[in-house]
Amino acid sequence: MKPLSATEIRDSVVNATADEIARMPLPGLHETIWAEREYLGWRDPQSPQRGYIVYWRGDTPVGMVLRAASREPGRSMSAFCSLCRTQQPAHQVSLFSVPKAGQAGRDGNTVGTYICSDLACSTLIRILPPPSQMQPNPAEMVVTRGAGLLERLEGFTNEVLKPAD
Repeated sequence: MKPLSATEIRDSVVNATADEIARMPLPGLHETIWAEREYLGWRDPQSPQRGYIVYWRGDTPVGMVLRAASREPGRSMSAFCSLCRTQQPAHQVSLFSVPKAGQAGRDGNTVGTYICSDLACSTLIRILPPPSQMQPNPAEMVVTRGAGLLERLEGFTNEVLKPAD
């Protein structure tokens, strides 16, 4: 992923008001290892149900505000992230709703999907199984996983950007 500045991040958000964008906390950009990310994702420490994703869509950064559904304590089951396709304990995957961009979002329309609760899919796809004859080259595996993650993020973004029917 190409690095992003604070201004580029704020300017990229497609589904929030100017006031919401101005109050948006940013992660430590100077600590970010950009080469090991497909997107920049973080949670708001002051509002734990709020999260953000920003990634490069071609030559343009696109950012979205997400909201995690509140979770009732329950049975411990596994869950599946729709972006990185990693199966994890249920408490590590959250249902996020994302307001649609433009008038559709202002009218209350949202899109939802299950995503890793910490928005760290880029890290998870880099955790590789032990080498074996059955596993392809680890570097190729990361490239394939990263391409799939970006393809699914692109599809999700298309839904956020699509006007309401």
